[in-house]
Amino acid sequence: MKRIAVINDLSGFGKCSLSVALPILSAMGLECNPIPTAILSNQTGFDNFHSVDFTDHLIPYIDMWKKQNVQFDAILTGYLASEKQVDIILDFIDHFGKNSLVFVDPVMADDGVLYDTYDEKICEKVKMLTKKANIITPNLTELCILCGTDYNEVIKHPEYIGELASSLLSETTKTVIVTGIKSRTEISNLIVEKSGSSIVFSEFLGGSYSGTGDIFSSVVCGGITKGMSVFDAVTLAADFIYCSIINTPTELDYEPNGVNFQKHLEMLINAK
Repeated sequence: MKRIAVINDLSGFGKCSLSVALPILSAMGLECNPIPTAILSNQTGFDNFHSVDFTDHLIPYIDMWKKQNVQFDAILTGYLASEKQVDIILDFIDHFGKNSLVFVDPVMADDGVLYDTYDEKICEKVKMLTKKANIITPNLTELCILCGTDYNEVIKHPEYIGELASSLLSETTKTVIVTGIKSRTEISNLIVEKSGSSIVFSEFLGGSYSGTGDIFSSVVCGGITKGMSVFDAVTLAADFIYCSIINTPTELDYEPNGVNFQKHLEMLINAK
């Protein structure tokens, strides 16, 4: 069974991060090995939450894995809470990532705004992390941060998104997937590789549900690890999220709970 190390936070309520990666990757026939960066009573979209920072436990946690000489087919990183955490994960990739697919979701911001726990210093660290990745999945705001470009200007000139994404390709980074590009009627994911680019479109259903980015990265990373093409894996993720949103209540107070993806895990079990 192929094995993926997933580095993200764990929330008791609000279907996101590790609480979606574990069932999704398991449904895809993959072993998910979690490294929690923080443990939360419920994700931060709720009015109140309790959070335990796991930073001080990360090094001894990972050291036990080093002693066991484990190997991974892929490494997937999500939310990292501090510069110190990024440094620890950079070391983790140096140690475990030599023969692994390194997949980085550079979680920093959305809709033109940095997350509350982020500042310029940690963003610079995340940039370092993306340079070690084979595949990165920034949203449009994160793409602008990685490229040092003004978000408001890119919104006015979306024709430059592909050019910006191409500038992040390197000998290490083979694929950039710009996620969640919205129009009035569609939401698209732009795939950029040295060989060219392609777009996966979905109908834009409105609303804002927690965890869809984590679902996307889990499905895409899982699909590629299983041997799917990038385009097919992105298409699967987009279809899976669309079906999950369709079957999720539309009340505003439900949105922090995430989407009802569990009803559609069969899509992932049968995916090839």
